[in-house]
Amino acid sequence: MLVQPTDNVLPIDGGSSMHSMSTGRHIGAILIDDGKLSSADAEQVLRRQRELGWRFGEAAIELNLITDADLKQALAKQYEFPYLVSGPEGVSKELIAAWDPFHPVSEELRAVRTQLLIRWFNPGAGRRTLAITSPCAREGRSFIAANLAVVFSQLGHRTLLVDADFRAPRQQAIFNISDRFGLSSVLSGRSDLSAAAPVAGLTGLAVMPAGPLPPNPLELLSRGSFAALLAKAQAEYDVILIDTPPVTEYSDATAITFRAGDALLISRKDATRLADTERAMRDLSDASARVIGSLMNAY
Repeated sequence: MLVQPTDNVLPIDGGSSMHSMSTGRHIGAILIDDGKLSSADAEQVLRRQRELGWRFGEAAIELNLITDADLKQALAKQYEFPYLVSGPEGVSKELIAAWDPFHPVSEELRAVRTQLLIRWFNPGAGRRTLAITSPCAREGRSFIAANLAVVFSQLGHRTLLVDADFRAPRQQAIFNISDRFGLSSVLSGRSDLSAAAPVAGLTGLAVMPAGPLPPNPLELLSRGSFAALLAKAQAEYDVILIDTPPVTEYSDATAITFRAGDALLISRKDATRLADTERAMRDLSDASARVIGSLMNAY
């Protein structure tokens, strides 16, 4: 993932560390609860820890009782930093911030999150809803939206990811959730905010899939019910991210960003044409949306 440094772009300027407060539980207790150590093992580790003056986890690894991955998982629980180890089944490996939070790409995603917190996020001013869009298809928009939702939830923010792409929705496949009900159901009056499904293993994250694909996407998104949904979501969630269709191919994205107010524009390295990016910027500006930045995806 790369970013071009201009006044209208979010720079990636380094990773961020865990922000959540520790639970206060000892790492040994967490490892015992997880079945990684027995009580006898823990006593052996404590003796070795006293001998070497090391941390508990380091001593446990030195004794070959746990792996580095076991320790990272325990530390994640201690600091309330949720990520996926073995499930839920079917969740896409594209969700790299959840499967591998220590990967360099995950670090870059956290850096983007930091810039969004500085440049965009302002609940007091009503700025907690962000459309994630792109000029054209296959530029990584859904990938970025899904992973940003994960890293915001890892920060402790109650996060809602809405798939508003009625043309080629992907979030139900990325998170392996049912799309029997979703955004289209809500906008047609057949469901409500409860159509957003909590993601098992990722505390604080909920995903609202697109739902059954409607014959009138733009008309649905232009209804007052979409604005009403976002208003209700803002009362229940700290961060709302919306995955949109491509700007230059459908008018849906401008209708969505008009309601959201703010947009992050995704381009793909060696794929997105400058002319398409410029057109997308004009279309979003014409919709009275504030484009807070442009992110170039190289993943």
